[in-house]
Amino acid sequence: MLAAATTLALLAGGIAAQSTATSPSGGINTAPPTITQSTAVPAATASLDTTLPSQAALPPKQAWCPSEIFCAGSLLQTVNVAHLFPDDKTFVDKPTSKSAQEVLNDFQNISSSTTYGQVVNFVENDFTGEGLELQALALPDFTDDPPFLDNVTEALPKAFSKTVHSFWTQLIRGTNSSTLCGNSGKCESSLIPLNHTFVVPGGRFREQYYWDSFWIVEGLIESQLFSVANDTLQNFMDELDTIGFIPNGGRIYYLNRSQPPLFIQMLARYVQTSGDRAILRRALPLAEKELTWWQDNRSVQVRSPFTNQTHTMFHYAVNNSAPRPESYLTDYTTANSGATLNDTQKADLYAELASGAETGWDYTMRWFSEANAADGLRSLNVRNTIAICLNSILYHNHVLLAGLYPNSDPAVQRHRTAAANLKAGILDLLWDSQKVAFYDFILDTNARSNVFSAATFYPFWSGIIPDEVAANETTAFAAFSSVNMVMNRYNGTFPSTFVDTGLQWDAPNTWPPHQYIILQALRQLPSNVTKGAIPSPPSGQGTFGLIPSGQLGLSESQLPGQPVHGGSTIVNSTTSGPGADINAVNGTVFNGGSAVDGEGWSAALQRELANRYFTSALCSWHATGGSIPGVLDRLPDDQLQVTQSVNNTGNMFEKFSNLDIDSAGRGGEYTVQAGFGWTNGVLLWVASNYGQQVAAPQCPSLLDVATAPGNGNGGNGNGTGAATTGKIGQSTIFLVSLLSVGASLFLL
Repeated sequence: MLAAATTLALLAGGIAAQSTATSPSGGINTAPPTITQSTAVPAATASLDTTLPSQAALPPKQAWCPSEIFCAGSLLQTVNVAHLFPDDKTFVDKPTSKSAQEVLNDFQNISSSTTYGQVVNFVENDFTGEGLELQALALPDFTDDPPFLDNVTEALPKAFSKTVHSFWTQLIRGTNSSTLCGNSGKCESSLIPLNHTFVVPGGRFREQYYWDSFWIVEGLIESQLFSVANDTLQNFMDELDTIGFIPNGGRIYYLNRSQPPLFIQMLARYVQTSGDRAILRRALPLAEKELTWWQDNRSVQVRSPFTNQTHTMFHYAVNNSAPRPESYLTDYTTANSGATLNDTQKADLYAELASGAETGWDYTMRWFSEANAADGLRSLNVRNTIAICLNSILYHNHVLLAGLYPNSDPAVQRHRTAAANLKAGILDLLWDSQKVAFYDFILDTNARSNVFSAATFYPFWSGIIPDEVAANETTAFAAFSSVNMVMNRYNGTFPSTFVDTGLQWDAPNTWPPHQYIILQALRQLPSNVTKGAIPSPPSGQGTFGLIPSGQLGLSESQLPGQPVHGGSTIVNSTTSGPGADINAVNGTVFNGGSAVDGEGWSAALQRELANRYFTSALCSWHATGGSIPGVLDRLPDDQLQVTQSVNNTGNMFEKFSNLDIDSAGRGGEYTVQAGFGWTNGVLLWVASNYGQQVAAPQCPSLLDVATAPGNGNGGNGNGTGAATTGKIGQSTIFLVSLLSVGASLFLL
């Protein structure tokens, strides 16, 4: 990796800003959309003359992040301890309004017996609005009616797909050269300026992000926006050129970590769909550079306790010993609350927190040390985890890269060999043939994890099909039997895990990338094991009874309950037996589309999951004020008041709840974000690939929701157990709170 000072110099001056969008023909598109940019104002959380609480000792300086303003140090810690903004990221995204030295001098003037008022005045006087270094750009070659819409049959799904397609015009950004600090010395910013147009995810995420971009590119391709897809790849190649790897996102505080390495897969998808092989002249050497970075920085030798073979495997492992700047107070509080940690323990915890962020799954019980899981985030054990997702992605990278070279190139065989070796390690260490699922491998226990998660589907997505799955239909269905259970038992889509910890990558949250991955995984299965119908549950049991023993690591009664919408009566579903399958209707599931004669089980699950995803996206958008003239009426104000959306026009959320399709997900270290790049991209991909099977969703009334999920105590076996009545459900309460943060998280 480049020395930190050199890296920052390159970022400031080497990746130049481009402030206008150009068309492929060279003409300038001069009509960017108007985006209202709101910026946060610092607000004291105590009386202005109150002295700040005493602070823990400063963490070590981080060589990878040398800024004295936006990286670990006295200034960043003091501003965060004052807690002037609900979201830690707000401050580090604010450029200074003065030179760095002037800012540091002003800070020194308040560093003794600092009060809340002094910190508020300092931030107001020395910093400007977050996000102002970026500008909205016109979208070149945008067409209102891309060809994929022809694949959508019903009127409402088609109209909604067209509406979501239009959201790209609101998420396109470029670096604003007129406000950029660069290497001028007049100001300092955390932004990594980019040469090319890019898509922001939305909400607090004002810059280009690594793994989000995979699903954004999928959507851009469906929208025929190949020039923006190309720009996205060019930005990543610029970072590989100047930084040496692709950071988590476009800020200097991400320069110690990457994210799930999907650049090669974006590249392959772009080349496949656009026919543009000219990009490979630049891209192939840089793709090799990225794989080398992962090999040099994230590989480990693992001797299998099952076969005694040694495999080169990969783990997320960030070199970090300070709170993450964008989550400084959150990390600082985690380390300094509760039982006292020494400096070494704090440094280890900060490394684990950063490694968790590198996974993209920040955070989930999947990363907890099983021996100390009760300690929550303090038990993070990411660096000791051989993650299913990372190794599957890297395997597929080698497969795809081999296909991008000419057949005669020796690189083809090199990548095929690397793929074969990695596949062998994945099947040896991660595949449990008894439970019929993939599990992470834990280095310090030398055993597989017991946590079942959506990551089990990544190897299938990547084309790794265990022999017993490829040879036997019963086994193949068993690997996906949890998907069948979710479709029958819950209102929404597949959660990250089945344990509700309050963390955002656990139940009940469901994430758009996971639904895409499950759909793609089902498509990878050979036809010889997918032709039969979905099996019927054993007598007296529900669909939980079709899941192999031990696969979920939970008994049926430990699964989250599903609140049931029942007109004026509200009940909670039973947690066991056939009555738990509250969404089973006439051979399919509610909001799962219509069953097709002769449909195999894989096709049926794909149809149901595609419809459920569409339902979650559309219903939560409609619940927050979305409407389509002549197709979908706006909800009446009494319903929109439930989500405080009377003045809103609909939000596309980053995550959903599998319990409440009217709601966004919940939990985590920041409020649910709207926009939202990967949600839009997955919806457009679903519309293109399943549009003939997608039916108009039936969204429940916002006035008719349960107050709590089932209590795990069963019920009477028919889905009509004791009711917990009330007007606003648990998920909806969270939605209300997040929408009250601002007038609209997604400005249309």
